[in-house]
Amino acid sequence: MRRYVLIFLAYCATVIGAVAGMNYLVDPYLIHEWNNAQVQRLRATQEKLSAWSKTYAVAQFKPEVLYLGNSRTELGLPTRWPAFEGRTVFNAALSGASLADAILMARHAANVRPLDTVVWGLDAPSFAMVAGNTDFVPELVADGPFYPLRRSLLTFQRVLTLEMAGDSLRQLGGRQPRICRSSLALNGQRDGACMAYRIHGWGGTQAAVAPRTREYLYGAGPTEEGMQALAASLSALCADATRVRLYINPTHAMTQDALYWAGKWQAVEQWMAALAGLAQRERARGCDLKLYDFAGYNSITTEAIPQASGQTEMANYWEPSHYRDRVGRMILARMFGGDAVPEDFGAELTPAMLPAHLQALRAAREQYHREHPLEAAWARKIARD
Repeated sequence: MRRYVLIFLAYCATVIGAVAGMNYLVDPYLIHEWNNAQVQRLRATQEKLSAWSKTYAVAQFKPEVLYLGNSRTELGLPTRWPAFEGRTVFNAALSGASLADAILMARHAANVRPLDTVVWGLDAPSFAMVAGNTDFVPELVADGPFYPLRRSLLTFQRVLTLEMAGDSLRQLGGRQPRICRSSLALNGQRDGACMAYRIHGWGGTQAAVAPRTREYLYGAGPTEEGMQALAASLSALCADATRVRLYINPTHAMTQDALYWAGKWQAVEQWMAALAGLAQRERARGCDLKLYDFAGYNSITTEAIPQASGQTEMANYWEPSHYRDRVGRMILARMFGGDAVPEDFGAELTPAMLPAHLQALRAAREQYHREHPLEAAWARKIARD
């Protein structure tokens, strides 16, 4: 019996060791890879465990400039920009991220090394302290000199999972699609080829308009709890002399219109006022912090949707919820200088100018309803379905 038990245990240990070794070497989720050939290979469009891969990359890369936010920032903001030349830049935004996720990522990066600049994309619906990217567990956040050891233990736990073994076998067998590069290959920015393939699978941009506009409305934000958490996170960054640029994502005007028809616009205006007040208080304490609004109704966000233009794609947007990196370059140019930007795209928000800004937004909305009746009708229907 003893011999049988020993043989059985040895067999189990061999199988477990083989599975763990395979998963570690193949690493289908890139949870312990950075700046190597494996990162550059074409992969499937869906990035599993992106919070694991990006926190590992941040710990290895130790960026001076960090982008934070959700999939809009991840897809839209390029990491190569003249104002950041000579500095290490990483787009740490996560698909599906809530404000809570962005705060965790900011803490993680700041614990790895003091940050020179943070660029943080915000949205009213996701401005809440709820689980957004469900893979981002607090244990992934760096918290001291023993983090590399703790991270290795987390990796060991992960490589023992059957799900990872299945994906490793599919990758080894050539059954994983090879569509686009990992975000790690672009210093954290999501590869546009991934989005193009997904939109094609949805039936094209035209088919994606309604579901992506409806999806934008989901979320518990903006919340007061979120504002307090952001204030604490910004205070910590400012204490380290980090330059901070907050910006409201330029989702398509249809999404803003849907918020209006859903009865959420008053909460959005109050949120903007609270953000402007928070930025003003930090500046009064000596922090280099500014807040910009790129949303609303302007020459970029009011681009005609395919149903109205007859075109198959939009120049500025993948679909109403996600902007292309040409828009991301305009965002960076407005905040840090660079290429020419349309005059009406991007306004710095301060408490003094906010009343006039909100009044102009309301007037622009009425103009949008007159000049884009199809989009306005769609937004109203989506919001009230």
